[in-house]
Amino acid sequence: MHIFSIIFPLIFLVLCGFICSRSTFLSQGHVEGLSKFTFYISVPAFLFLNMAKADLQNSVSLYGFLSFYIPVILIFLLALVIDRFYLSKQSHYERHSVFALGSSYSNTVLVGLPIIIAAMGDQMMGIIFMIITFHSALLFTFTFLISAKGSKHAFSWSKFAKNMLLNPVVLSISSGIAFNAAGISLFDNLNTGLTLLAQPAIPCALFVLGANLAFYKVAENWRGAIIASILKLFILPSLVFLIGKTIFQLQPALLNVLVLLSASPLGVNAYLIACQIKQHQATLASTVVISTVLSVFSFSFWLSVLL
Repeated sequence: MHIFSIIFPLIFLVLCGFICSRSTFLSQGHVEGLSKFTFYISVPAFLFLNMAKADLQNSVSLYGFLSFYIPVILIFLLALVIDRFYLSKQSHYERHSVFALGSSYSNTVLVGLPIIIAAMGDQMMGIIFMIITFHSALLFTFTFLISAKGSKHAFSWSKFAKNMLLNPVVLSISSGIAFNAAGISLFDNLNTGLTLLAQPAIPCALFVLGANLAFYKVAENWRGAIIASILKLFILPSLVFLIGKTIFQLQPALLNVLVLLSASPLGVNAYLIACQIKQHQATLASTVVISTVLSVFSFSFWLSVLL
C-alpha cells in the first residue's frame, strides 16, 4: 500500500494527459504549447530555485557519480554490440549509436525526479541535479561521436556545446549553482514569483508526458524496443545497485536515488536524436511507450527493495 500510494498519483497524472490527448480534447498544438511552458518556464524555475538553495558540499559525490555512470556506459556499449550482431547484423555506426542511446538514456526530469520526491522527499536534490546536468551531455556526446564514424558530416563540437549550454535544464541548474556558490539571494518578490512558476512543474511534466505518449505508436519492429526497455529498466538499475552497494558502499539514501534515477524509462529526447540522425526512429518511439508502461513495474520492484 505504501508503494501504491507513491506510484498511483503519478500514474494518474500521466493517464490524465494521455486520455486528454488521445480523446482529442487537447489537440497536438495544445500539447505543444503546454510542453513549452513546462520545459522552458516551469521546470527551469523549479530546477533553478532548488539548486540555488541546495547544499553544494553534499551535492558532489565521486563514488556516486561512478556508481551511476559506469553502469550507464556499460549498458551503452552492450547495446552497441547487441545492435551490431543481433538486430542490424551489419556495421552501421549511426544505427548502433542511436540504439545504444535508446537503451541507456533515462527520463530523469519527467519521471525519475517525481518518483524520488514522492518516495524520499527533496533532501537529495543537489546530487540529483548534478547527475541530471551531465547525463544528457555524456550520452549525447557518445552518440554523436560514434555516429560521426559512419556519417559524411563531421561532428561539430561548437554546435553541440552551444546546444547543451542553452538547454533549459542545463542552463537553469548551472545558473542555480552559480547563484548558490556566489551567495546571491533573490529579493522576496522575485523569489515568490519564481516559486509560483515552479509549483506546477512536476504535475505538468507528468501530464505532458502522458499527452505526448498518445502521439507515439508501437511499431512492428517491437523486438528492438523490448530489448532496449529490458536493458534500460532492469539491467541498468541492477548494475547501479550492485556497483553502488558492493564496490563503492554508498550510503542508503544516495544509493536509492541513483537506482531510481537509472530505473526511469527512456526519455523523449533520445527519440528526437534518433530523428536527427535518421536511424531507429520507430524503435525508439516504441521504446518510449513500452518502457514508460513497464516502468510502473520496475519502479514498484525497486521501491519494494530499497524502502
